[in-house]
Amino acid sequence: MTLFDNNRKEQLKTIAPLAARMRPKNFKEFIGHQNIVGESSSLRKSIQSGKIPSMILWGPPGTGKTTLANLIANEIEASFYKLNAIGSGVSEIREIISKAKTNLGMRNQRSIIFIDEIHRFNKSQQQEILSHVEDGTVILIGATTENPSFEIVSQLLSRVTVIVLKSLTNEDLKSIIRSSIQNENGLGKYNISIDNESVNFLIQVSSGDARIALNTLEMTINSLEKQKQNSPIAINKKLIENSIQNTTIRYDKTGDQHYQTISAYIKSLRASDTNASLYWLARMIYSGEDPIFIARRMVIFASEDIGIADSNALLIAISAMQSVQLIGMPESQYTLSHATIYLSKAPKNNSAKSSINAALKEVKFSGNQPVPLHLRNAGTNLEKSMGYGKNYIYPHNEKNFKNEISNFPENLKDTIFFTEENTND
Repeated sequence: MTLFDNNRKEQLKTIAPLAARMRPKNFKEFIGHQNIVGESSSLRKSIQSGKIPSMILWGPPGTGKTTLANLIANEIEASFYKLNAIGSGVSEIREIISKAKTNLGMRNQRSIIFIDEIHRFNKSQQQEILSHVEDGTVILIGATTENPSFEIVSQLLSRVTVIVLKSLTNEDLKSIIRSSIQNENGLGKYNISIDNESVNFLIQVSSGDARIALNTLEMTINSLEKQKQNSPIAINKKLIENSIQNTTIRYDKTGDQHYQTISAYIKSLRASDTNASLYWLARMIYSGEDPIFIARRMVIFASEDIGIADSNALLIAISAMQSVQLIGMPESQYTLSHATIYLSKAPKNNSAKSSINAALKEVKFSGNQPVPLHLRNAGTNLEKSMGYGKNYIYPHNEKNFKNEISNFPENLKDTIFFTEENTND
């Protein structure tokens, strides 16, 4: 290590972001996820034995995925190589694999390759590392915010342990915030006090993300540069509000949050929970979801979950989609709200869905059954001579028409697909 390296490390102690300065150096400093990293957890026992499995750390941003990977590498004294899937390719992977082979052969040292946002690696990139994970050349630790079962190839997924890191609890975040104010590596050199209301507000705007909580706190402190040099600083909610313009919501329009949020919206509509439906709608609007996507799901819902209980629901949903296409945002949010309230309050009946599914199941089972003669179109004299259309009764020519002839294929007579019993008022 050179003099310049030492100087750089000293400088980073003061100029690095607060979240980086507060990164835990050992498991005792690690806050949260004690079911995963606690003394009695299977992961800690694996670390202590030196037998670390390759793993995928799946969880929202700011839950400690990168920190956990670093701590594991430090505990087993492994060489640690970090890649970001966005800017890395096969050549970088091969270079690290080569170094890992050297480490193992010459120094008896294990190597960990940490791949941030591993879900962004394509199939060929994931397969490039597969055999080296399988034979133990490297320990893979991947970090992802997306569901691994959707984004990771099955061959690789079967060879790793998936560890789910949930959003940090309010108590975890409270401990992290208080620690950052007291710790010398954080803001301990300043005389800072913060009331409970401000701590709770920081927790609220961070949405379980420790990085957001610490960055927001640091931004608030930096906005008071002059005051902090000369006198004690009392942080309150107003100061925090002034230092941030908008609270950002975690949302990827092609990722897991996209599907989870629309799922919550549809299920709230189905339960006729109007207020929850409006909340999930607002989450999607605020996060920049495509309003046409929302409107299309409304149209599907109107037939799938309301159906014949209120056929006007389909007209309302189609009108909402057309209005969104014509008007655009932000005004279309009123149309989406209007339709959401209507669909939520409407009676529910899923017979349109259940009936067609039952009919499709029968078709798949019974195959291509012949069309009954009376239902066939007699377009030629030959077809008429063969009995096509014979005995067909045109209902509009009959008074008090009542259908008494089965319109099913012969061996499917009396089959029932549709019932009205599943209406939920």
